[in-house]
Amino acid sequence: MKNLFLSAALVLAFAAGAQTTETPTTTTPPVNTPVQVTPVPAENQDQEKEYLKVSQSQIAPEVLKQAVAKYKDYSLVEALVAKDGTDYKLVLTKDGTDVAAFYSSKGEFLKEETV
Repeated sequence: MKNLFLSAALVLAFAAGAQTTETPTTTTPPVNTPVQVTPVPAENQDQEKEYLKVSQSQIAPEVLKQAVAKYKDYSLVEALVAKDGTDYKLVLTKDGTDVAAFYSSKGEFLKEETV
């Protein structure tokens, strides 16, 4: 019987000690600051450019020379020229991997993307 009262007293003591007082917290809503967006001209966005399919003989010699030097073991899948004539997109393949190489009309390498 003595153990029963002792057990009850211990449970009450632990319960009283386990209770914590809750402190109120205030949350402030996020402040929406305006974001300034600078538009990018369409000529710098490759996804905005329209490309026309051309044959290998229609590729500018400077572009062809640079592409052959850089991509020796690749095969030409498709050649495209920008509608405005400023750059070329060459789709090349090697070992089942396709890449798109972008060159300016003067033969300068611009970038490469995995297709």
